Amino acid sequence: MSVPSDHLATLSAILHTGSFEGAARHLGLTQSAVSQRLKALESRIGAQLIHRTTPCTATAAGERLAAHADQVALLESRLTRDLAGLAPAPQTRLRLAINADSLATWLPDALAQLTGHLFDLVIEDQDSAHDRLTRGEVLGALTSRAAPLPGCAVTPLGRLRYIATASPAFIARHFSAGVTAETLATAPMLQFDSRDQLQHRWIIQATGAMLTPPCHRLPSSEGFATAARLGLGWGMNPEPLVAQDLAHGTLRALIPDTPLDTPLYWQSSRLMGTALQPVTRALRRAARIGLLPPE
Repeated sequence: MSVPSDHLATLSAILHTGSFEGAARHLGLTQSAVSQRLKALESRIGAQLIHRTTPCTATAAGERLAAHADQVALLESRLTRDLAGLAPAPQTRLRLAINADSLATWLPDALAQLTGHLFDLVIEDQDSAHDRLTRGEVLGALTSRAAPLPGCAVTPLGRLRYIATASPAFIARHFSAGVTAETLATAPMLQFDSRDQLQHRWIIQATGAMLTPPCHRLPSSEGFATAARLGLGWGMNPEPLVAQDLAHGTLRALIPDTPLDTPLYWQSSRLMGTALQPVTRALRRAARIGLLPPE
């Protein structure tokens, strides 16, 4: 199905600015013209693309079409750079699915290398980020999945090391008898969200037991580490984020020398491989510094 490029640009503008008014300012149109273009596009596609909320958000169909628009813009930008005598390419938007702990540690170094791009980062657990790519909602994903998705290429990046950590006071209060299956079953645990299984994996690795401890859910890497420092619970913190805490004693490992390493892979469409080469190179360079080598 052929979709007019100005209609795609209008959809993208609504989502990126969060409103019809913002899209109109961005495109130099009236709000009425923006509304008419969106209605025409929805009629052409046969589905609602935008939730008329504040801010405006995409429906499932809208997310897929917006990702398509980003792909088209990225390919056109690449063509502009490759053909001599054309005007400089405008900034292109990269919508990527990434895990919060990478964003809090090594990933910004990669993003800083990609001048000429704007980023629209979707926070997803590394175990499920590839689902966004499967649904066509993002250009690429940081994932723990080593096997390539259909039509995708995989680049191993390295391992992000996690340490089971808690404050000294929390350890004294909850683990005075040692870190065992019995004490872990009752000590409050920190969890990023319902999909976060790092703590459960570490418990199995450390004790062999499958437990469901009481838990707090805190969907923020920095908030997670802060909560551990303040004694709210214990949790798996990425080592680069809490290295200073471990060195200064504000956090301690529950069991020394028992890390949990999570492998990370970059998955992206083979069809977009050439256009995404700068992204892949930047990720590999930053990963060589910020991650442990792949096994």
